[in-house]
Formats: sequence, C-alpha cells, structure tokens
Amino acid sequence: MLMYLAEFLGTMILILLGDGVVANVNLDKSGMKGGGSVQVSFAWGLAVMIPGFIFGAASGAHFNPAVTIALAADGSLPWDLVPGYVIAQFAGAFTGAVLVYLLFKDQLDATESKDTKRGVFCTSPAIPNTGRNLFSEIAGTFVLVFAIKGIGQAGNIPAGVNNLLVFGIIVSIGMSLGGLTGYAINPARDLGPRLAHAVLPIKDKGSSNWRYAPIVIFGPLIGALAAVLLYSAIPWV
Repeated sequence: MLMYLAEFLGTMILILLGDGVVANVNLDKSGMKGGGSVQVSFAWGLAVMIPGFIFGAASGAHFNPAVTIALAADGSLPWDLVPGYVIAQFAGAFTGAVLVYLLFKDQLDATESKDTKRGVFCTSPAIPNTGRNLFSEIAGTFVLVFAIKGIGQAGNIPAGVNNLLVFGIIVSIGMSLGGLTGYAINPARDLGPRLAHAVLPIKDKGSSNWRYAPIVIFGPLIGALAAVLLYSAIPWV
C-alpha cells in the first residue's frame, strides 16, 4: 500500500506544480502572466523532480502509467503491481488538478478564452494532425523512457543525481518538442486533469476535447514500450 500512496501523492504534486505553472503564466490576472515557455518547461521538470526525491525509494517514482506498463513489460516491475500503480496515478492527477482549480479559481473566472482555461488542465496540438500529433507523443515518451533506462549505464549513480537527470530529460523534451502537442508524454498527466476540467464548475469553460484523448493514451504507451524493447535489444547495455 505504501507504494500506491507514494504514486498517488507524487502524481498529485506533479500536477499541482505542473498545471499550476501553466495557470500561473497564462491566466488573466495572474501575477506571473506572460512568463512564457521557458518558465513552463523548467517548472515541469521541477514538478517531476521534486516528488521524485520524496517518493523514489517508496515506489520508484513512476507517476506515469506508460512508464509503469513499460517497466512491467521488460521485467523491471511485477505485473500484479501495475493496476494499483495506474489507479493511484490517475487519482493523484485528478486530485492535483482539483487543487489547481481551487487555487486559481479567481484567475480562471477572469479569463475569457476557453482554450486557455482548458490548456491549464490538459494538452492540445498546436496544429491538429492525428498522425503527427501521435508521432510527437510517441517520440517524446520514447526519449523519456529510453533516457531513464540509459541512466543506469553510468554506474552506481546516487538516487538524488538520478532525479536531477530526470529533471534535465523533462526540460529537454519540453524545450525541443513541447510546442507540437504540449508534450503530455503521460496518460495520467493529461486524462486526470482533463476529467477534472470536464466535471469541475469552471466558469464558461467550453469543451474538454475528448476527441484528442486517444493521442495521449496510445502515443505514450507506444513510445514507452518501443523504448524498453529497443533498450533491451542493444547488446552493449
């Protein structure tokens, strides 16, 4: 049970800080409105790193169903733990999004753009194109998982350094690929907050764009599985 609690709390903190920075730099009447993509990319990296430091020893700090399923597929995690991990991750993501709503309710009320409001909670493509949007999520998640697996090649790296490296991976993906789809690279990160957007009483919120949801499910799963399969196939690993 401790590992499931760690995944719940860690994912909650990830979304609180990650969706929080999007609200902070985009919503009207926010004191940091206009902070820009650099602030967002760095803050998302920190949003992953901070709970990683807290919960890494307890659960491995996945906070991402695609990572959990990929690690089970390559034998790094028992399959019987996967359902509990995934449920905890989605529940944590939803809870984190609710906290963001409660914190930024006044700013959400003051913002007219429905797209901006939805963008606080979940991702959307800059240019809708199903094939390329899917490829973007596959590529971003592949880099994430392949890099996480590859960190182990450097020898006995302290856990704290591992978390710093993961911070760098998230920032790198965001700065290089984030403009395409918002780089969900994590089904829970997108679908939990998207559900929160759908059910919360957000003023003049508009559609939650569920038609886009399959991209953030299948893209990360394909990318993560491809990463562990290729990593396992490399003879020098």
